[in-house]
Amino acid sequence: MSPRLQEKYKSEVISSLKESFGIDNPMAIPKLEKIVINMGCKGAVENKNRVDAAARDLAAITGQKPTVRKARRSISGFKLREGMPIGVAVTLRRETMWDFADRLISIVLPRIRDFGGVKTKLDGRGNFSLGLADQLVFPEIEFDRVEFSQGMDITFVTSADNDEQGYALLKALGMPFKEKKN
Repeated sequence: MSPRLQEKYKSEVISSLKESFGIDNPMAIPKLEKIVINMGCKGAVENKNRVDAAARDLAAITGQKPTVRKARRSISGFKLREGMPIGVAVTLRRETMWDFADRLISIVLPRIRDFGGVKTKLDGRGNFSLGLADQLVFPEIEFDRVEFSQGMDITFVTSADNDEQGYALLKALGMPFKEKKN
C-alpha cells in the first residue's frame, strides 16, 4: 500500500498543478524527487560519541541507516583534521520519502512550540530547505535516551523548473508555509 501523501499527490495535486500551470506533458509536472536530512554534530571533534548518537537518532527518525559525513579539509582553528567524522546524513526516496514527508507535515511541525509556519523562501530551482533546532519534536525519539540535543536540516528536492512551481507543489502537499506578504 502506498503512503497517504503519495495517494494525495496522485489523486489531487497532479491535476491541480497541470491546470494551474497549463502543463500538457505529464512528465513535466513537478514532483518530489528526494528528501535529504543532514545533522551536523556540534562538538564531534572533542567527543566522538556525538556522531554515533546523531546516527542512532537519525536512523530512528527515518528508518534508514545514515551515512557519516567527514571533514573535507583541515581547519586548525577548530582542531579539525581532514577525514574526521563531523555529521550524518540520509537521502530518502520512494515510499520512505513520502512517509517521512507525511509525518513531518502532519505530526512534527505542528508539535513545535509557537509554530507559525515555515518560511516561503525556496532556492531558485524549486527546492526547499528548513531547519529544525531539536530532534526531540519527532515522536520516535525517546526523551530519556537523548544524550545531546541536535538540530537538523531537511531539504525537499523537487523536479520543478522554478520557485513558483516548487512552492505550489509543496503547498498542495500540505506544507504549512507562512502567508506571503505582498
